[in-house]
Amino acid sequence: MTISELPFGSWPTSITSESVVSAAVRLGEVRVDGGEVYWAEGRPSEGGRTQIVRLGADGERVDLLPEGMDARTAVHEYGGAAWWVRGGVVYFVNWADQRVYRIEAGGAAVALTPEPVVARGDRYGDGAFGPDGAIVAVRERHPEGGRGAIDVRNEIVRLAADRSSEPESLFSGTDFVVSPRVSPDGARLAVVTWDHPSMPWDDTVLRVRDLATGVDTVVAGGPGESVGEPRWQEDGTLLFLSDRNGWWNLYRWTPGGEVEAVIEVEAEIGVPAWQLGSSRYAVLGDRSIVFARWRDGYDGLAVRRPDGSVAEPALPFSAIAAIERAGDNAVIVVAGAPTAEAGIYRIEFVGSDTAVETLRAPRDLGIEPADVSAPEPISFPSTDRTGAPRTAHALFYPPTSTRYRGPDGELPPLLVMIHGGPTAHAVPVLSPSTQYWTNRGFAVVDVNYGGSTGYGRAYRELLRDAWGVVDVADCIAAARWLADNGRVDPKRLAIRGGSAGGYTTLAALAREDTPFAAGADHYGVADLEALAAETHKFESRYLDGLIGAYPAERDRYRELSPIHHVDRFRSPLIVLQGSEDAVVPPNQSEMIVDALRERGIPVAYLLFPGEQHGFRRAENIRTALDSELSFYAQVFGFELPDEEKIEPVTVENLATGAR
Repeated sequence: MTISELPFGSWPTSITSESVVSAAVRLGEVRVDGGEVYWAEGRPSEGGRTQIVRLGADGERVDLLPEGMDARTAVHEYGGAAWWVRGGVVYFVNWADQRVYRIEAGGAAVALTPEPVVARGDRYGDGAFGPDGAIVAVRERHPEGGRGAIDVRNEIVRLAADRSSEPESLFSGTDFVVSPRVSPDGARLAVVTWDHPSMPWDDTVLRVRDLATGVDTVVAGGPGESVGEPRWQEDGTLLFLSDRNGWWNLYRWTPGGEVEAVIEVEAEIGVPAWQLGSSRYAVLGDRSIVFARWRDGYDGLAVRRPDGSVAEPALPFSAIAAIERAGDNAVIVVAGAPTAEAGIYRIEFVGSDTAVETLRAPRDLGIEPADVSAPEPISFPSTDRTGAPRTAHALFYPPTSTRYRGPDGELPPLLVMIHGGPTAHAVPVLSPSTQYWTNRGFAVVDVNYGGSTGYGRAYRELLRDAWGVVDVADCIAAARWLADNGRVDPKRLAIRGGSAGGYTTLAALAREDTPFAAGADHYGVADLEALAAETHKFESRYLDGLIGAYPAERDRYRELSPIHHVDRFRSPLIVLQGSEDAVVPPNQSEMIVDALRERGIPVAYLLFPGEQHGFRRAENIRTALDSELSFYAQVFGFELPDEEKIEPVTVENLATGAR
C-alpha cells in the first residue's frame, strides 16, 4: 500500500462524524431473568432515548418500549438504574414524566406511581424486589413551591408491582439514600446514606434497618470511608464495597457479627457513584466471586475462588460497565476493549478455563485494526497543590493511519482530553470520537489527573481543595512531557473537555503561562461562585471539598473562576453548550463567550437547542465534532479533506486575535 504524505490533521479518513454516530448505541445496565437477557441501549439516532432490549432463549432480540417512551431517570440528574425486570415483566422510569411503569410482553405500559403534583417532581430509580414481590426504590421529590435544591427530599419507598398505588415511605431523614436492598427473609432493608457536604466517594454509611422495629444498625462507613453496592446473600450475610484500606474492595457483614474482608487487592473494584445501580461483582453458584478491578488505568475481570485465591483470566476487556450473574457458573458483562467498543458477553467459568460468547457484538466501524490508535499508559512528573513533585498518569494515543504520514520534520498537533467529573477517569476502550482525531493525524492524551479514580483513595483526594490547580498542573505537565520527548508539536497544543473537563480547559487557558494554543470547552464551568449558588441538589455542596465552603471561601472561588481572569486569555476558544443543561446552565458558557468577544479573543459559540448535560442527539454530536475540527483547522492552518464537506464554523476575531 502506498503511504501518502500530508500535513498532520488533514489526513482523509473513513472515521467521519457520520460514522461516529451511525448505528451508535450507549450500552447500559444488563439484567438476567430466567433464560432471557435484557439490556439498555441509548440511541442517538432516536433522539438519545434509552430502549430496553430482550434477548430471548431462542436468540431473538426484541425492543420492548413503545415509541415515545424512554427508560431514563432524573434522580441526581445523572440517573442510572432506571429499569428492572422480574418474571418477564419490565419495570421502568419514563423520562418524560418520571413515573414508574410496568410492561408485559406485547402489552401496553401501565403507570404504577401516581401523577405528581409538580410535573416530573417525583423521580424514581434504583429499584429492587423484596421476597414478597413488592418494589423498593429511591424517590427524589421536588415539592411544589420548593426553593430549589434545599427542599428536594430523597427517600426509599415501597410500591406494589402489580397495580397502581401510592408508594409507602420506608426510609428518610438523610440528605441522600440509595441502594435499597431487602434481605432474603424480608426482615431487613440495607441502604447507603450520606449527608452534605459529602459526595458518595467521600463519606457514606451502610445501614441495615429492621423493618419490624425501625431500628437501624450501622454496618460500615463514616468519615473517611466510602461504601456502596450492598448485596444480600441467601445465607443472610451482606456483601458490600468499602475503601477503608485505601481501595474500593469487597467485605462481608454477618448480622450480629463483625465485618470481614473478602477481597483485598491494590486495585479499585468500586467506581464513583455518579449514577445509581453500579454492578461490579457477582457471586456464582459455588460462591466464587467474579469482580472487575481498575489498576494502572485499565479495568479487567478477576475471580475470587471459595478458597480465597484470586485469578485473572486472560480476557481482552479493558473496561467493564456491568456484571450480572447468569446461572451457576457464568456472568453477563457489558465490556469494551482498546480495539472494540462496548459489547455484551456471556462468560462461563469452568475450572480454570473461561468461555466467552458474544450476545451483542460491538458495531463494525469498518476500521482496519492497523488504523486503530491503541492507548498507551504513561506516567509523568507533575506537582501537587503545594508544588511538591509527584507522578501523574494518562493514556496516550499516537496519530495512526496506514495510508498517510506527516511530512518529514513535522510533529503532530496534540489534543489534551480531560474527563468529566472531576471524580472520574479516562476509559481505555475504542472510542470512535477519539479515533476521529487520531486517524486524521492528531495525537491525543487522555489525562487521569490527580483526583481521578482508579488509583486509590489517596490519589483521588489530591484534588481536595485543589480543583483548578492540580488538574491544570497535570494537563500542562502531560502536554509538556510529550513535547519534550519529541512526540508532539509544542506550538500546536490544544486542550478540550466537557463539564468539569470544560472548567479545567478554561482554567488552563486562563493561566498566563499556558502552553495551549487553542481550547474547546464543552458545557464547562466559567464561574464557580455562580455554580455554587445555582446547581442541582446532588452537586450543590460538591465544591466544598474541591474548593472550600461557600460563602466562607468566596475569595478563593473568585480566584479560581476563569470568568474573573479573561484578561489572561490569549488562545482561541470554541464553546459548545446545551440549551436545557440543568447541571451547568447556559449562562456559564455565555459569560465566558461574551467576555472573550469584548476583548477581541478568537471565539466560536454553538448552542444546541433541546440538549441537556452532554449531547445525545446524533445530529448534534456530528455538528459538535465537525465544528471543533473546523475550528482547529482554522487556528492551526491546515486544510480539511474536500470529500467530507465539513461546514466551516464561524470563529469571531480570528484575524485580529491576540494569539
